[in-house]
Amino acid sequence: MVSEGNKSGTPTFILLGFSEYPGIQVPLFVVFLFVCTVTAVGNLGTIIIIKINSKLHVIMYFFLSHLSLVDFCYSKLLENLVVEDRSNSFSGCIIQFCFACIFAVTETFMLAAMAYDRCVAVCKPLLYTTIMSQKLCAPLMAGSYTWGIVCSLTLTYFLLELSFCESTFINNFICDHSVIISASYSDPYITQLISCIIAIFNEVSSLIIILTSYMLNFITIMKIPSASGRQKTFSTCASHLMAITIFHGTILFLYCIPNPKTSSLIVKVASLFYTVVIPM
Repeated sequence: MVSEGNKSGTPTFILLGFSEYPGIQVPLFVVFLFVCTVTAVGNLGTIIIIKINSKLHVIMYFFLSHLSLVDFCYSKLLENLVVEDRSNSFSGCIIQFCFACIFAVTETFMLAAMAYDRCVAVCKPLLYTTIMSQKLCAPLMAGSYTWGIVCSLTLTYFLLELSFCESTFINNFICDHSVIISASYSDPYITQLISCIIAIFNEVSSLIIILTSYMLNFITIMKIPSASGRQKTFSTCASHLMAITIFHGTILFLYCIPNPKTSSLIVKVASLFYTVVIPM
C-alpha cells in the first residue's frame, strides 16, 4: 500500500551514480562494465562447473555454489552502473532494494556457515564428513535464504509506509535503504530503528559464529609444528577471511554505526565494496 503522499502520482527515483564527476564517467563505465561481466561470468561459471563435476559434489563446494548464486544475482542489480538512463519507478526501486536485502542477509549467514565449515575442517578433520553432513548443511542454507526473505519483507513494508515526492534524485547508484529514506519527507524514525535492530542482530549473531570459528582455527593452526603446514592450512581460509573482512566491515560502517555527517561519496564507495568487490 502506497501512503497518502504517493497517491497523487507514481514517484520516480533518478539515481545520480557518480554523475557529479563527469570527467571520469567514461573510465568508470569501462571499469564497471568489466567488473559486472567478470562477476556474472565468473560466478555463473563456478555454479556450472560445480554442478557438472561430480568430484566437486562435497560440502565445501555446496556452500561455494550457493555463495556464487547469491553473488551472481547481485551482479544483475548493478545495471545502473553501466546504463545512461538511471531513472527508476518507485516500485522498481523498492523491488531492487527488496532483492538486494535478501541477497545481503543471505550472504551474511552463508559466510557464517562457511566459517563453521572451515572450523570443522581445520579442527576436526577426521570427523568432518560426519559433522558436516547434508542433513546439517541443507537446513543451514535454507535458513539463510528464509531469514533473508523475512528481513527484506519487514524492511520493505516499513519503506512502503513512507511518503515520497513524484520525482526525487537519489545520490547513489543503487536503491539502498538509507538513500530511499533520504528521499522521503515522512518521519523515518521507525523504519530506521527497525533497520538498525535487524542489522545489529544479523551482525552480532553472524560475527559471533565467525569470530569463534576463526579463533579455534587460529589456535589449531598455531599447534601445527611445521611452518609450511601452518601456511597450507591457513591458505584454505584466507580468501574466505578476506571476503568476511570487506563484507562485514562495510555493513558495520553503513548500517550499524551510521554517521549523518558521512559524505555521499564515502557512502557510495563503501556500497561499491559489498555490491561489487565481494561478488567479483
